[in-house]
Amino acid sequence: MEAIEELITAYAHDIDDGVLDGWPEYFTEDGSYTVLTRENLAQDLPMGIMYCQGRGMMADRIKAMQTANIFEAHTYCHLLGRSRIEPDGDGRYRARTNFNVIRTMQDGASEMFAVGKYLDVIEVRDGKPLFRERRVVLESRRVDILLVYPL
Repeated sequence: MEAIEELITAYAHDIDDGVLDGWPEYFTEDGSYTVLTRENLAQDLPMGIMYCQGRGMMADRIKAMQTANIFEAHTYCHLLGRSRIEPDGDGRYRARTNFNVIRTMQDGASEMFAVGKYLDVIEVRDGKPLFRERRVVLESRRVDILLVYPL
């Protein structure tokens, strides 16, 4: 369980520190990353705000962000709640972690950017936990168009 907590924390710290090239490595090769609203989750609507399937798609997203996208420089600061982690069989675990993300723009203005919960399926492979599925469930359906960095 401690290794899973470290995975969740290291993921947030790397994003906050701008270490994004390694983001796909937090996932299994075929892992998925979805950002969706609480309403969509409640209605079992599969379409999200953002969706990546597999490390290749995640790496492409980071490469595009670094070379093609134009956006105002900013940083994130994740505030994580304590994770609830439960075994799910066959070396898998389910975890829920509430989060707040504060975004600071280059002019120094900070705002609460995102509030929600991570719903994770985590696999332990060779003693190393990896996200098989990470659903980022946002409390609000109002989403700033500047969703550049992973949450």
